[in-house]
Amino acid sequence: MSKYNHIQEAAFDANRQLPKLGLVLFTFGNVSAADRDLGVFAIKPSGVPYDDLSPEKMVIVDFDGKTVKGKLRPSSDTLTHALLYKTWEKIGGIAHTHSTYATAWAQAQRDIPIFGTTHADHNTMDIPCAPPMSDEMIRGDYEYQTGFQIINHFRDRNINYEEVEMVLVGNHAPFTWGKTPDKAVYNSAVLESIAQMAYLTLQIDATTPRLKDSLIKKHFERKHGPDSYYGQ
Repeated sequence: MSKYNHIQEAAFDANRQLPKLGLVLFTFGNVSAADRDLGVFAIKPSGVPYDDLSPEKMVIVDFDGKTVKGKLRPSSDTLTHALLYKTWEKIGGIAHTHSTYATAWAQAQRDIPIFGTTHADHNTMDIPCAPPMSDEMIRGDYEYQTGFQIINHFRDRNINYEEVEMVLVGNHAPFTWGKTPDKAVYNSAVLESIAQMAYLTLQIDATTPRLKDSLIKKHFERKHGPDSYYGQ
């Protein structure tokens, strides 16, 4: 039994959730699962249909993006995952999709405004959209630079990755993360729902104001922090 079995199983289970939740089409997405003690993560192999996956096919990669174990090529987004894990030390899972509504906002290069309490249950701010990559970055190691595109945007806007576990990459698509791969997938599903609701809200009334601060605070703190009371 391999010492990597647990993260291969976790990555397999999380990846299989993407099509079930309607977050991917064909092979447009990936999830990874990290083991901090071992300094590696398991990630979906590149271009393999979700129905053809198995735990054994999950590729083991270190935080420099080098394959440690596996016969298949890892996801083309592997270097983005690797850099996020290496830089942000408290995440254990990352998900990347091209879900329709979240990707539409990314293509429009727009933050998703916080319009309602569903959004506030998960974030106290607009969902950030990192600006499009510079030509110099595009000509470089593209997937590695995508990681910097995300990290630099959070740094420049003073956003805490532990508090905001999702981002839109301008002209590209969403990335989400969490302490586990399951939480990363959960965040992907939440982001897609928020993106759809925000889009529909603006179709109904393009002048809709952002949610007022008192409701943002109330709904976020119901689920998070020392005085939370939602759930069991």
